Amino acid sequence: MNKTSNPQDLAQIAKRVRREIVSMITAAKSGHPGGSLSAAEILVTLYFDVMKHDPANHHWADRDRFILGKGHACPVLYSVMAECGYTPLDKLNTFRQLGSIYQGHPDVRFIPALEASTGSLGEGLSLGLGMACAARLNGSPSRAYVVLGDGEIQEGQIWEAAMFGAFHKLDNCVCIVDYNKIQLDGFTKDIMDVEPLADKWRAFGWHTIEVDGHSIEALQAAFAEAAATKGKPTVLIAHTIKGKGVSFMENNPKFHGTAPTAAECEQALKELA
Repeated sequence: MNKTSNPQDLAQIAKRVRREIVSMITAAKSGHPGGSLSAAEILVTLYFDVMKHDPANHHWADRDRFILGKGHACPVLYSVMAECGYTPLDKLNTFRQLGSIYQGHPDVRFIPALEASTGSLGEGLSLGLGMACAARLNGSPSRAYVVLGDGEIQEGQIWEAAMFGAFHKLDNCVCIVDYNKIQLDGFTKDIMDVEPLADKWRAFGWHTIEVDGHSIEALQAAFAEAAATKGKPTVLIAHTIKGKGVSFMENNPKFHGTAPTAAECEQALKELA
């Protein structure tokens, strides 16, 4: 893979990733486009710039770890991993088919380069903090990065994990909340409002950064700030748009878990050209 810190190059990768997300979900006739599209810049910036990892040696002991807590958004992870060279790009459109490595949630049995099978909501932060704690005990420079959904953080286990991370001063863990403000049944503010979100994380002892989750430059600066922060874990509250990049999907709760039709896919790909 060719790592880069150039924001324009990363933006082009993110555009390809969005096209692949739309195509694979359309081919499967099921999946979660909205929250996959909202996280594109986050994952592209991590995998192509920030994280230490090697597709040719995915069990490298000192690699950084990535956990996708909201495993239903796996199309964005599959696309980014394929773009990095972990998995075949030409098989993305087998998503959700029987026997495909690209299962409906990330499954380490099918993709050994994954750190864990994820998608049971609420568990991702515990996994990442456990890996960060193990790295400290092993004297490893490895860092853990965990992406959570904003609906997911309504789960109580997230806040138990948050207490653990702050208590143990796990400054080698970074949590990113994909704060697109929509969950399965509608807008988070109408279902279980998570505000005041930044104040909550600060109260739990985390270094808290609010960031435009679609600005690669802002994400790069935030990840650099997280790396420089000692004595406490960092959370990035990434303000994003559900369905980002596709006009009729943006801020539309319908596309949390609805696949586009063939005609909608064609329109989306034109918009993402």
